[in-house]
Amino acid sequence: MTAGMSQTRKRRMPVGLRGRLLGTMAVVAAWSAGFGGVSPSAVAADVQSKQWYLGAMQAEEMWKVTTGEGIKVAVIDSGVNPSTPSLKGQVLKGFDATGADGDEYDDYRGHGTTMAELIAGTGKGGGLRGLAPGAKIIPIRITDTEFQNQHSVNAHDFEDAIRAAADSDAKVISMSAGSEFPTQRERDAVQYAQDKGKLFFASVGNGAQSGNKEEYPAAYPQVVGVAAADRNGKVGQFSQYGQVTDIAAPGSDVPHWCDENLRRYCDGNGTSQATAIASASAALVWSAHPDWTANQVLNVLFDTAGRDWEKGTLSKYLGHGLIRPSMNILKGKGNPGAPDISPLTKEKTSGSSASPAASAPGSSQPQKKETADDAVMAGSSNKKDDGSSLGLIIGGAAAVVALGGGAFVLIRKRRTA
Repeated sequence: MTAGMSQTRKRRMPVGLRGRLLGTMAVVAAWSAGFGGVSPSAVAADVQSKQWYLGAMQAEEMWKVTTGEGIKVAVIDSGVNPSTPSLKGQVLKGFDATGADGDEYDDYRGHGTTMAELIAGTGKGGGLRGLAPGAKIIPIRITDTEFQNQHSVNAHDFEDAIRAAADSDAKVISMSAGSEFPTQRERDAVQYAQDKGKLFFASVGNGAQSGNKEEYPAAYPQVVGVAAADRNGKVGQFSQYGQVTDIAAPGSDVPHWCDENLRRYCDGNGTSQATAIASASAALVWSAHPDWTANQVLNVLFDTAGRDWEKGTLSKYLGHGLIRPSMNILKGKGNPGAPDISPLTKEKTSGSSASPAASAPGSSQPQKKETADDAVMAGSSNKKDDGSSLGLIIGGAAAVVALGGGAFVLIRKRRTA
């Protein structure tokens, strides 16, 4: 891997004239072919009844084929409590990058435990059901701003956590955390993860209405930036957009643990939840095709994403579209492509454990991902996708999901060493 390749930009085709002329906020499409989504009772107390996306994504049907068995997912977050009923037996040994007291099983926020349950929770005890309940979790603990202010911590925990995930047995890395401040050391860690053949998902952030500043690691070219969408397929109003967005997953009205005490679940919105669900989607596809590489799994997820615009063009709000693993698991759709070509950068990847080449001295600002000029908007359509109706809905108005008190993402400020 050359230094030049480590800074490769994601190559995106520009949207057509229609996309440039229609300055709309959202694209709406069905989550699965012929299956428009399940809406739970608004007054249901059972947290599982609020996991609307499991029905919309045809989880029960996919679980008859695969549950994600054989796939390990590294969850880089506030820690993962392995003792919740839904996570018993699901959490493996991990790594604590915080440099503070405790270990990777001490979740100081409750956030990481939620992410783990959304990925691999069994649902036992009435807890959250993961989209890939057969997968296993490798917890890797990092800090957030509040934790930093209260403890003496490792100043390079993000970078060390990514490298630990790359060196682990995990095939997928899920990181629902971010910072506005990229570093050369972090960029090198991300490149290292790609060189080790990992598939890295990260949340684009919840600050669309407060500056929409790019967050890292989602904005690095080797990382899949995940946006949040609601049950109608519209991008969440909170979900950041632009050159960081590669794909969208359910992130609106998705339950989470309210706090570190893990006593009850709360309703919430966030690109964090979307990232966990995207990671679980990858685990399902990879489990069904264990001989594929990270590039092939991701290529299929991009290829089968729900959209009403030309394949190969991207919306800056939803990227390639709405993630739909069922199109591959249940219908066998999706072209895996070349095993050694990244769908993100279109460049060859080494897939080895070789250390990434260093960039030019003093260069800490990474190259940005390229993006479409404007969001593409779906028109009224009965268009077929692989022979099945998508049931596309016009998204003429801005997304209406309110951020509210349930906002759920870790925003990490830059720290000085």
